Amino acid sequence: MGERTKKIKTVIRRQNSRRKATLRALKWRRDKFNRRLREQVNDLMIVRHLPKFLKPKKRSQTQEQPKSEYVRGLLLGKSIGLGYVPVSFTFGLVAVQMGFDPWVAVFISLTNLASAGQFAGIRMIAGGAPAIELAMTTLVVNIRYFLMSLSLTQKIDSKLPTYKRCIMAFGVTDEIFALAAMEKEDVSFPFFGGLMTCPIVGWTLGTVLGAFAAELMPPLVQACMGIALYCMFIAIIVPPSRSNKKIFYSIVIASAFRAYSNMCLASIRYHKTAVVGHSLSQLLPQQLSAPHSSRPKR
Repeated sequence: MGERTKKIKTVIRRQNSRRKATLRALKWRRDKFNRRLREQVNDLMIVRHLPKFLKPKKRSQTQEQPKSEYVRGLLLGKSIGLGYVPVSFTFGLVAVQMGFDPWVAVFISLTNLASAGQFAGIRMIAGGAPAIELAMTTLVVNIRYFLMSLSLTQKIDSKLPTYKRCIMAFGVTDEIFALAAMEKEDVSFPFFGGLMTCPIVGWTLGTVLGAFAAELMPPLVQACMGIALYCMFIAIIVPPSRSNKKIFYSIVIASAFRAYSNMCLASIRYHKTAVVGHSLSQLLPQQLSAPHSSRPKR
């Protein structure tokens, strides 16, 4: 009986020690939880008494989406902005050589994104043309933007407010429209805003550099600035032509028709050659105009 009693007491002592250790662990966890809770309450009390402009703002997914769309358009439009710099540089040079004040040339580029229209406008102003003739000429030169804007309305939200549509219409150019038209999904306002930011900055910056550096550039360098726009067009149309034969044949037909018009039909403009090339490419068989197929796997 004595040994059995000792074993029972030993078991009870071990159970009591384990129970005490468990209680100590639970008490430590409870104290830790209470300390964290007090810290969070104190932080909330401090934030509650802060001024509104110092309180942390809550960011939701709906607020982050426009920012990401804007950044994506900004990155996509930086190549257009870099290509606009040498072209607007030439505009600044020509405007100053025609007698315009440098800041007037900068203001024209800041409020317009029409390269051909701006060149035609300053030539008519310098020649003393009447306002009606100036308005009609710029309307005819820039009438293609009507068609581009009309086509772009099919890719934007129908509930978009009018003022946002006007802002997007201000940024419609040949290159911006080309990149927006190649988007597979609908074009959002933040995306188009980012897409037009770099071209506006590049066009205005190039005019500033050309207007104030007109006397520093040699004539040969000034004459070479005009080909940068055509190089940018090539950089835009070559990547999609590698994946779609219809675009490739449109480019080939338009280039061939343009070369033929230069030799035989001098009055044909490049806009008409582009229309002819695209129209003829639509008549090709479906198998011929299908995208390039990948190599068969062995």
